[in-house]
Amino acid sequence: MKTMVFRSLLLSIAIFALCGVAGAVGPKAKDLHRDRRDIRTDTRDIHHDRRDIRRDERERRADVRDLRDDKKEGASKQQLQQDRKDISGDTRDIRKDERNVKKDRRDRKADLRDVREDKREPPK
Repeated sequence: MKTMVFRSLLLSIAIFALCGVAGAVGPKAKDLHRDRRDIRTDTRDIHHDRRDIRRDERERRADVRDLRDDKKEGASKQQLQQDRKDISGDTRDIRKDERNVKKDRRDRKADLRDVREDKREPPK
């Protein structure tokens, strides 16, 4: 009788210990999954931003070609001045977008490093 009670007590302690370990691992795994999903989303956003920057650069180069053609054709000074102003604004926007993408890449790299460190930590 004592042996049966001792074994059942030992079994119940083992079950509670396993449930406690499984409960502690659950939220951490969900957090890591959520972090990895955020990193994938950030990577996708950076890719789309870089694609948009390349498109903007192509459009700006086309505008510069149009400005040169307008100069050759003898367009009005006001029109040429407006075209130069538009091109300089586009250049400023492209540079700002490139800085933002560079910052986003740096942040994503730091997030990736944090996820790798969190993966190595033992469960609490």
